[in-house]
Amino acid sequence: MAKFVPELDTLVEDLGVPGIAAIVLLPVLVPVAGGVMKPLAKAAVKGGIVLYEKGKGIIAEVGESLEDIIAEARAELAEEREKALEETVNAPEALPSGEA
Repeated sequence: MAKFVPELDTLVEDLGVPGIAAIVLLPVLVPVAGGVMKPLAKAAVKGGIVLYEKGKGIIAEVGESLEDIIAEARAELAEEREKALEETVNAPEALPSGEA
């Protein structure tokens, strides 16, 4: 018949003194570690939020700059098209051959 609970001497041999000490101190250490870890976790989350907000601002600035560049490029293209159209309209037409 198999034993579900190991004997004490086998447990001590398998875990050793550090393992047993950890098991005994675990109920005390978990709340202490939680008290230390919570502020660290909160600081990490706050840092992430700050980086996210800064990133949003930078992305918005880049987007505005890109929109400005696109608007300027479109205006220049429209101006070039208008000049080309004016040159076409105002250009003297070639006279038929033999007439002058």
